Amino acid sequence: MNLETVWREEDGARLAATVWRAGDGYRAVSSAPLGGGIGPARWVLNAQVAGRYSRTDPVAHLRELAAAFGLEGPGVGMLTAASVSRTVRRDDGGVRVSATVGLRVPTWASAPAGRPDPELAPIDLDGASPPARAPGTVNIVVAVPVPLSDAALVNAVITATEAKTQALLEAGYSCTGTASDAVCVAARTGAAADGAEVEVFAGPRSVWGARIARAVHAAVHAGALDYSAYLEARNRRGQA
Repeated sequence: MNLETVWREEDGARLAATVWRAGDGYRAVSSAPLGGGIGPARWVLNAQVAGRYSRTDPVAHLRELAAAFGLEGPGVGMLTAASVSRTVRRDDGGVRVSATVGLRVPTWASAPAGRPDPELAPIDLDGASPPARAPGTVNIVVAVPVPLSDAALVNAVITATEAKTQALLEAGYSCTGTASDAVCVAARTGAAADGAEVEVFAGPRSVWGARIARAVHAAVHAGALDYSAYLEARNRRGQA
């Protein structure tokens, strides 16, 4: 996964995005707004938005950004208010992962019905006048160099999510993630006739699932620790 970082000016801020120009030969499973579900993916875009993001058409916005970055054909696009320039990358046995980690509102997946979600509250841009709050979302992109069946793709999402939660807990965050997390797992296309056997399992104890788990865990754990250091430095600046 050759990930590049690109920049743009939007809403009065300089914002980063990561772009993976995968080309032909990949299909993905994703929960992202653009290109979600299972289908071919020639590219994956993870774009940062301003903290006070208010657009109600994220799919149209992502299509605009994809066009601006020269991305053509089917692809996957996700948004985050977290700092995309701090994206962490980790590899394991051919599996490549990138994770953008922001934990403004660490969230347990199961919560009482009717409880207000603070993740939906407006947030300020980095560097804004106090009281500014740090943005948060955990976006994960996984690249697998072998074909996965539909079931294995879904299994890979479960594995990545479990590894993410393990990493967050071990990094000191009492949560399963945030309410706006997104994931994309892209695997090579092919068949046994092409010399690439289709994997039917991607659980954490399968060959490729274990590699996905380790790479996601390493990336999210490092990203969570980096986020903690970012908050600590931010607080020190606020007290100076």
